[in-house]
Amino acid sequence: MTDKFVSISAPRLGEAEEQLVLAVIRSGQLAEGPMVGRLEELAAAMAGTEYAVAVSNGTVALEAALEVAGIGPGDEVITTPFTFVATLNAIFRRGAGVRFADITRDFVIDPAAVEASITPQTRAILPVHLYGLMADMEAIDTAARRYGLLIIEDAAQAHGAARNGRPAGGYGLGCFSFYATKNVTSGEGGMVTTSDPNLAERLRLLRNQGMRERYEYEAVGHNWRMTDVAAALAIPQMERLSEINRRRRENASRLTQLLTGIEQLETPHSPEGYVHAWHQYTVLLPPHADRDQVVRSLRTLGIGSGVYYPRLVWDYPPFREHPLVQLAPTPHAADASRRCLSLPIHPDLGLPELERVAQALRSALA
Repeated sequence: MTDKFVSISAPRLGEAEEQLVLAVIRSGQLAEGPMVGRLEELAAAMAGTEYAVAVSNGTVALEAALEVAGIGPGDEVITTPFTFVATLNAIFRRGAGVRFADITRDFVIDPAAVEASITPQTRAILPVHLYGLMADMEAIDTAARRYGLLIIEDAAQAHGAARNGRPAGGYGLGCFSFYATKNVTSGEGGMVTTSDPNLAERLRLLRNQGMRERYEYEAVGHNWRMTDVAAALAIPQMERLSEINRRRRENASRLTQLLTGIEQLETPHSPEGYVHAWHQYTVLLPPHADRDQVVRSLRTLGIGSGVYYPRLVWDYPPFREHPLVQLAPTPHAADASRRCLSLPIHPDLGLPELERVAQALRSALA
């Protein structure tokens, strides 16, 4: 019998999700309702914040956070060039400029590079907690306080991540995604976390067309609401998030052991004091490796993989010459974009599948 294809991700939805979704359908209240409220409570607890405001997707979470933070034309936001395009799109939607700071060998933004990028126009720092590992938020928070800057965390991949006991999403405004491939999924969905009651109230107002009460318009708003169906999908996963992340962590550790000894292959790790959510397990291939050929070889051997991300985010036609982009050398980010490759570690995998992943990579690099 042919071994089953090992996919890079596999959302685990079961009876608990089915029952909650059926309850929503039977209730007749499909739009924003009690399930959204339940999910918000779980998200606030996850991030260690007083409030969480559900929105329609992770990109909207970023845009909403930037809007309530007052970011607009003439402002600059410092972020990483090694990220998904949503980070950049959300900033541009506000008419703000972008400065890019380099990353560390752990793929997250380098606080020293952030501080070196600050100008009089800088209003906010937008770190990305890539692959489930938090940036060094203590250092970033220190810099933000020193220069009077706002913090908006792109925590789309960091459900349950923490550093020195403080969770992702707990600094300034935190932005989470519940897209189909995330550790917790609702298909599409997002969340903004904060401990500022005024920002939370403003977010709730903006997501609902500027209405506090029906047909009582207090602001120019948006339709950024999450449905109760989406919230119902995510709630059971949020309730078992610690178990989901534990399985990912164990699989990451096993895969690292299985990949030991591959010359010039760099495997990821969780630094001291961090809780890694292991949204992705991302290696750096040997410098001489042909990544495209490695991906093809893995697929032939029944192993899925992902390249997150093949180019720096600004290095595409819509952004390369964009007047709001301020470029600076980011050699670590450039190296990561050339060599990164993500391998499967999702909770459905056991040791036999992980052994297949490791053996396939060895064969592809031989």
